[in-house]
Amino acid sequence: MKRLLFFIYCIPGLLLTVSAGAQIKISGTILDSKNKGVKGANVYIDNTIDGATADSDGVFSFTTTEKGNMTLVVTDPKYKLQGMPMMLTHDTSGIVIHLLNAIRNLEDVTITAGSFASGDRTKTVMNPIEIVTTAGSNGDLVKAMEMMPGTQQTGTETGLFVRGGDASEVAIIADGMVVQSAFSNSGPGVPGRSRFNPFQFQGVAFSSGGYSARFGQALSGVLDLNTTDLPDKSNVNLGINSGGVYASGTKRWKKSSFDAGGGYNNLTPFYKIAKTNFNFYDVPVGGSGYARYVWTPNKNAILKASVNTSFSHSGIKLPNPYTDTSNSFQYLGDSIRFTNRDLNTYGSISYKQVFKNKYTLFTAASYSLDRTNNSFGNDYFSFPIKQDEHRAQFRIEGKDFVTNHFTVSVGAELQSFGLDKNFGYGYDTQNKQVLTMAQNFIETQEVAYAEAEWTPIYWLALKPGVRYEHSTLLNKNDIAPRLSMAIKTGMHSQISLATGVFYQAPGNLYLLTYTDPNHPTKLTLGDSINMQSAIHYIANWQWTKSDRTFRIEGYYKSYQNLIRELNTFYDPNRYRTSIDGTSINNSGYGYAQGFELFWRDKKTFKNTDYWISYSYIDTKRLYENFPVSATPTFIAKHTLNVVGKYFVDKLHTNFSATYSFSSGYPYYNPNRPQTEGNFLKDVTTPTFNNVALTIAYLHSFGKWFSVFYLSADNILNTHNVFGERYIYNSANQTYMQSPIVPPLYRTIFIGANFSLSQFSKDEL
Repeated sequence: MKRLLFFIYCIPGLLLTVSAGAQIKISGTILDSKNKGVKGANVYIDNTIDGATADSDGVFSFTTTEKGNMTLVVTDPKYKLQGMPMMLTHDTSGIVIHLLNAIRNLEDVTITAGSFASGDRTKTVMNPIEIVTTAGSNGDLVKAMEMMPGTQQTGTETGLFVRGGDASEVAIIADGMVVQSAFSNSGPGVPGRSRFNPFQFQGVAFSSGGYSARFGQALSGVLDLNTTDLPDKSNVNLGINSGGVYASGTKRWKKSSFDAGGGYNNLTPFYKIAKTNFNFYDVPVGGSGYARYVWTPNKNAILKASVNTSFSHSGIKLPNPYTDTSNSFQYLGDSIRFTNRDLNTYGSISYKQVFKNKYTLFTAASYSLDRTNNSFGNDYFSFPIKQDEHRAQFRIEGKDFVTNHFTVSVGAELQSFGLDKNFGYGYDTQNKQVLTMAQNFIETQEVAYAEAEWTPIYWLALKPGVRYEHSTLLNKNDIAPRLSMAIKTGMHSQISLATGVFYQAPGNLYLLTYTDPNHPTKLTLGDSINMQSAIHYIANWQWTKSDRTFRIEGYYKSYQNLIRELNTFYDPNRYRTSIDGTSINNSGYGYAQGFELFWRDKKTFKNTDYWISYSYIDTKRLYENFPVSATPTFIAKHTLNVVGKYFVDKLHTNFSATYSFSSGYPYYNPNRPQTEGNFLKDVTTPTFNNVALTIAYLHSFGKWFSVFYLSADNILNTHNVFGERYIYNSANQTYMQSPIVPPLYRTIFIGANFSLSQFSKDEL
């Protein structure tokens, strides 16, 4: 708790602050089969670092800030692993757990291949506080994940890029529901922030491959988020920063709570002092609001209901790549005015019940609508890009703790989602009007899955699973088997392995283009298009001891049945609205292979936490409108992150610094032929280098709490380049190039947060 309240602050982008949770005390006794206390038994809450060691009488006691449905785990080298599901809402005492004898010398094994999870003792930890205090993350949950192995630094792209996959290959899940439009809408070259406040979540699990059968429709990875449960008390928070203002409040009752908040964001003051690389003729402005209700009808159940909404608008000027061509867009002149307007709404409800400390039932439903009204043009006319993206989904899941070493989960989900789009594709010079086209599709996916977790021997863990998916739009059925396992190799080390098949539907561009205009649930291509697929092979070795973790992981990913456009030329425009008239099939393929290193140390130096992550990747693919197999433009072979944090007790101040490095990114040069030896080959950007610093200072005014913070990104003002943009010059029949750069080279952000509820000094 000392750092928990200290680091609740908001950095760019309307993060609605949630107060920290109070501590809950858990105590009890660990006994053997003869009712004698088990001295030295290790007791902890699963997927957290909260726990204790039993004394000579088997008595244990510890505190935690976790709440809701948890599992209390007991381990001891002489006994079998024991787990007990429990609902944490208040102090719990008098727990008695009996252990069964087992001949063993090592701790129980836990599968870690491809997975990074918050709190798990055998996995890399990054909780909400660590997210917002990591320099360079800018308080963005997804941006913080770029400090983990297997990800790419994407200065001008929106989304999370994992192990050779683009942003569409990562599913973002919140309380079991797919989050549609997880990022704020932005213009070309301006990366959108995630819509998440890290303090809304009590658990953040990131899988860079080989993930559970519970989830699908992601060829590369999953970011799985679990929202917080009941808050500890009523509270109010206010904040102001160089980008806007925000407020949130929480009312806590005995078995329920209600919280709401909102904010307004206007970057006009910020851009008046910052030097931007883009011409923002309409400075980014936005706002957001949320409401949330949590209820615990009994000690083993919890219901959560929430609704979130946000809006934004902005406008930038960009060079017109079609100025000197026969394309209709040449009439726009030398520059294009791109206007972005977005309104996003998301609502969800979930319920979880534990029966007899043996069975768990979870069910959830959600609906989301993202409405954008973008356009590009000049002062006289513009081409619209309007779209409504909607998704409704339902999930039900049951889990049976058959024995202490064997559990089974089964579930089903139903999703219906689609897109309605209207865009301008040309200009009628005779009638002087913009030509528009309407497209839409509706897809329904039906899913069933089953998964088991089995530890037949203390040094071996197995997790087999299978997932069935049916696509109404494609009229296809797919079965995805998955398997992961782990083997202990020492008291503090283990090997983990994972493999599986993963499916994903073709991108929205293809579904929109080839859906029957009169029947949005059918494709004009009939049943000739299949799901895209990937097979993952992952192996790692991990050593963990005394808050130190070392991990090395290797992987190979085989892409199959990727969508490919036939008999066409490569177009680097990532904002293509239509490919009407182009034939497609599933003949695309590719691979991604590499290895990753991770070292984290929170023990060696007092009040210090640091980690080092390194990733190497070799990948090529033939997909979409690639003419030949090549490495995509968002891939850097080498990526390095060094993160350090130091807390100064006397100054009540936390310092965090991050250094990030990436080797050059390949880029497309249209002056070179589109052949195997020339396409996206031997031309790369300069290396990416970034040094970020965050300083946060805590001060209390009587019983009032405040945090003042300063965040600086790219403090060395390195002019990083993420590609090249080309414009055709008919005079010499060549393409003239200009670098693709971020909106700002360096940013400096300041702000303050105030908590208007009382707190004791012990909570710091």
